[in-house]
Parts: sequence; structure tokens; C-alpha cells
Amino acid sequence: MKTDDLIHLLAKDARVRVRFDYIFLIALAIGVTISAVLLLSTLGIRANMAEAIETPRVIFKLGLTLLLAIVSTRLALRVGKPGASLRSATLALVLPLAVLIVGIATELLVVPPGAWRTSLGGQFPSFCLFFVPTLSIAPLAALLYSVRQGAPEHPGLAGAATGLAAGGIAASIYAWHCPDDSPLFLATWYLIGIGMVTAAGFLLGRRVLRW
Repeated sequence: MKTDDLIHLLAKDARVRVRFDYIFLIALAIGVTISAVLLLSTLGIRANMAEAIETPRVIFKLGLTLLLAIVSTRLALRVGKPGASLRSATLALVLPLAVLIVGIATELLVVPPGAWRTSLGGQFPSFCLFFVPTLSIAPLAALLYSVRQGAPEHPGLAGAATGLAAGGIAASIYAWHCPDDSPLFLATWYLIGIGMVTAAGFLLGRRVLRW
């Protein structure tokens, strides 16, 4: 291959990557906006959020779900780029898991054992299982569309990554309404909801992200 041809191919690949990043960010913004508007137009923000946000549990819940949304969205962005290393983006998922484990351990230390079941069950687990997947629909559709514009090497895994990102985004938005603040509740019902979206993303990815 001639040097000029190689330079041309590299330049073309760079333009494709820039275009994909742009499409991904626009799709992400649209998905997040629709999900946030859906929450505000249905459930609304928690009535006592101004006071609740000053408590450690609520700060932990909002921070952890936002962290998960960020690291999983970064992974979804990477899977749309052929040949891109997923190592750092995948390892970053350990961070929210580690934070959650610390939160659970702290909860078990400060809450009497007799109250663990109550903390785990919360007040509205069914709401969480319904609204996390519901609020993830727009982000999932937007991210799947954007990743399809790239070139994911493994459609199923790429779909799972977009599902995880959409679930994390939905959880971080729903957390502004949810009155259940225990890390035990978060580790159970939020993760089940996010897992459902991740599974849906995997199944959809195998169909819509196939080359």
C-alpha cells in the first residue's frame, strides 16, 4: 500500500470516529431529556428532596446511580468503535460496584439486624421495577441507534452495554423521585431493574446491531 493511500484511509477512519462520537452524544442527550421529562410529567421529583438531599443515604443513592450511568455510558461509546480497547471502560464498572459494597457494609453496621428486611424491601419496590425499565426506553432506543451507526464487533455484548447504560441513566433519573434510600434497596430492586434493561439490550443488540 502506498503512503498516500494509507494516509487517506487513516483520515477517513478519523472522520468516521468523529461522526460517531457526535451522533452518540446527540442521541444520548435526546434519550436523557425524554426520560427526565417523562419522570417530571408523571411522578415528579420527590416532595421533600430539598431536605432529603442533605442526608448521607440520598447523597449516596444519587451519586452511585450517576456514577454507574457515567461509566456504563462510556463503555457503550467504546463498543461502537471497531478495534477500540474496552479494557479501561470495562474495569471502570468495578468502581460503582465497590462503592455499592461499601454502602451495603455501612448499612449493615449502622442498622439493627431486625430492620434489615425493612430496609431491603423498602416502600415501593414495584414502582422501582416498573419505572427504571420504563425510563430506560428512550435512552436505550437512542443509544442502540447511535451504536448502530458505528461498527460494534459483537452485537449482543454491544447491546448489553447500551442496555446497562440506559438502565444506569434511568436509575439516576428515577432516584430523584424514589423515597427508598437504603443501599440494601438499591442493591436489590435497582439492580434487578437495571439487569432487566441490560438483558433487553442484549437481545435487541443481537438483532439490530448485526452487520
